[in-house]
Amino acid sequence: MKSTLLTAVAALLVAGSAMAQDMVRMGTEGAYPPWNFINDSGDVDGFERELGDELCKRAELNCEWVTNEWDSIIPNLVSGNYDAIIAGMSITDERDEVIDFTQPYTPPDPSNYLAASDSADLMGGVIAAQTGTIQAAYVAESGATLVEFATPDETIAAVQNGEADAVLADGSFLAPIAEQNGDLMIVGDAVALGGGVGMGIRESDGDLKGKFDAAIQSMKDDGSLNALIEKWEVSTQW
Repeated sequence: MKSTLLTAVAALLVAGSAMAQDMVRMGTEGAYPPWNFINDSGDVDGFERELGDELCKRAELNCEWVTNEWDSIIPNLVSGNYDAIIAGMSITDERDEVIDFTQPYTPPDPSNYLAASDSADLMGGVIAAQTGTIQAAYVAESGATLVEFATPDETIAAVQNGEADAVLADGSFLAPIAEQNGDLMIVGDAVALGGGVGMGIRESDGDLKGKFDAAIQSMKDDGSLNALIEKWEVSTQW
């Protein structure tokens, strides 16, 4: 009887360990619609929530969602606060020196300028961008004066209150704002930046990267990834 009890306990411990290993914490910002946002029920929602859930299903992983502010999203991945970043993060050489990326799940999303006037000085004026983004790096080298903000909403507010002449961000984020606000408009030419959007993974988690790579590829192969991209209007299709 005692031996049977010990065997049962051991089996439960092994099962619990396996479940813990299969639990993947998905880190996102929750403030960048339509990529990721918090819905009225207080849950993570958007393109990347739907995509992430499907990727976890295909990879046979149990996943839970956590949110983290953008400016510390990479350090908190490295420190182990979550296991993957899925937050509209463009693949760049600079980021790839710190973390690994899966293959991209969207092609590069053209960046656009949003301003209150079509005469905004995009090359010599004051341009807002979110801290730590590829858009901020581009503006810093463009000749314009860069003003950085912690959140996407603050960049829009800077244009509305006259603190900035324009904001540079992903076109998929800015287009709905321009449509809903008659005082703001897309101006200038689109800017191609980055190498597509991928999931950020710790460099030590090669197995996890491989599982997500395979899941992303399977969604590309069966057309379901393009269907999600079209549904949420986040990028051009594959």
